[in-house]
Amino acid sequence: MSYLRCILVPLLVLCVPAAAAQQAPEELFTRLSASETGITFANDLDEGPDVNVLAYEYLYNGGGVAAGDLTGNGRPDLYFTSNQKANALYLNEGDFEFREATQAAGVADQEGWTTGVTMADVDGDGRLDLYVCRSGWMGQEKRRNKLYLNQGTDEDGVPQFEERAAAYGLDDPAQSTHATFFDYDRDGDLDLYLLNHPVQRYLGRAELDAARETKDPMAGDKLYRNEGSGFEEVTSEAGIKSSALGYGLSVTVGDVNQDGWPDLYVSNDYMADDRLYINQGDGTFEENIRAWMDHTSYSSMGSDIADVTNNGRPDVFTLDMLAEGQRRQKLLKGPEDFEFYRDLRARGYYRQYMRNMLHRNNGDGTFSEIGQLAGVSNTDWSWAALFADFTLNGHKDLYVTNGYRRDYTNLDFLNSVLFSSIDYLKYFNAENPESIDVDLYGLTRKMPSTPIPNYAFRNEGDLTFEKTSTAWGLGEASFSNGAAYADLNNDGAPDLVVNNINQEAFVYRNNVREQTARNYLSVDRRSSKNCTLGSARPILFLSPSRGPIRRRRRAAA
Repeated sequence: MSYLRCILVPLLVLCVPAAAAQQAPEELFTRLSASETGITFANDLDEGPDVNVLAYEYLYNGGGVAAGDLTGNGRPDLYFTSNQKANALYLNEGDFEFREATQAAGVADQEGWTTGVTMADVDGDGRLDLYVCRSGWMGQEKRRNKLYLNQGTDEDGVPQFEERAAAYGLDDPAQSTHATFFDYDRDGDLDLYLLNHPVQRYLGRAELDAARETKDPMAGDKLYRNEGSGFEEVTSEAGIKSSALGYGLSVTVGDVNQDGWPDLYVSNDYMADDRLYINQGDGTFEENIRAWMDHTSYSSMGSDIADVTNNGRPDVFTLDMLAEGQRRQKLLKGPEDFEFYRDLRARGYYRQYMRNMLHRNNGDGTFSEIGQLAGVSNTDWSWAALFADFTLNGHKDLYVTNGYRRDYTNLDFLNSVLFSSIDYLKYFNAENPESIDVDLYGLTRKMPSTPIPNYAFRNEGDLTFEKTSTAWGLGEASFSNGAAYADLNNDGAPDLVVNNINQEAFVYRNNVREQTARNYLSVDRRSSKNCTLGSARPILFLSPSRGPIRRRRRAAA
């Protein structure tokens, strides 16, 4: 069987000089309002006595957003997830105008607590499908993930979806954060890595350490292999850790050792070690992050894998929670002092520090961590990391979403309010906390709330980045979580879409084509039904301003 199953017919190379507009916008991005785009979605949270961050610590982790062409008209559509309410599908009508089509497409999914969403051609029919993850404190039936298979468009141009998760073996009831589809065995169809997290509390070091060695189907990560007619869980046999102490917040795919097989980086919150899974090419992975990286983030959040230095090697970036300014650093300081660190090391955990990490790929099986040198180590309570060439100059820039609805780790609040509450201390230390009468919602409302802007960084091309949030028009304060970039108006420049808590979603138009005379590549992609998004195909490295195009083909089996 040949691995080159995607057919690009035809390949259009458009080198289009960009004529500057007479009055080009001064800022790189312009935020478009709901009245301009038709996108009114907001991830609104209804807090109360039973729904608050002291009762459910994942309350403010937010929702996701996915971008992709669901109708086959060449324009990226948008799907937003809402934690408590209906998800939302918006069809791209062109020129940044969108039509809401959630109910008409059958993808509202109002049950349970919805988290991440992924677009991928799961069944290999050439149409993008939707996989929606769920979590929460509800029972298993309301936590089962959803798989919406795209059946094509109706007479009104609305894609019609059928929910088939159970039929495909993907209605997993675990506490899911997110999922990624990738062809780990290179057989031409898409497999699934499911990122999960625990919700139970562990009292004391003994319980924590025991949980680290315990496999938990509701909390541990899972790997599903695509068998053509459905999926089979192959977690253990593939070498994937499925620990009860996972705390997964992101998973990213990239060929870090450049052997042609996709590898995985898994970011885990709290003290749980991050995972770097190296694909062995035989259906298994080897996890050995300690051989590759000298240290990692502590509360690892979002992540991305990209060739930041344009040397052809994929680098790894992880987010954490370290604030930029001295005041917030001290005000929000966690318990991770030196004694805490030394205790973790003595118990076998890896070297972890609370800041963003940029791991530069050395090409010899090791990484050098340069986050502070690069100027991207401090972006507050961060969620999504996106590398993309927003300026079309050949260098990958960085966009980071951040924000937490309430300052959960504010030391003034902790010392003067939370830890002064006798009822809360009884609740926190109880083996059966539900038996303790405490006004958690009342305590929650006393937490400070501080929205701050998301971060943008321009890649200077010399291993450093320049903070450009305000200069690029991205300085609005928010509580932002999931984000995606896509060329929404097909002008060759990546635009931005952001899912916010209790605030209208951000849609940012990239103005670079109006500001500079830069060229871009447009590909008109038409494929057979066997071409699945993410399947094995030729790899292209494009670096026109710094050298020749590199092309590597995988040999056919």
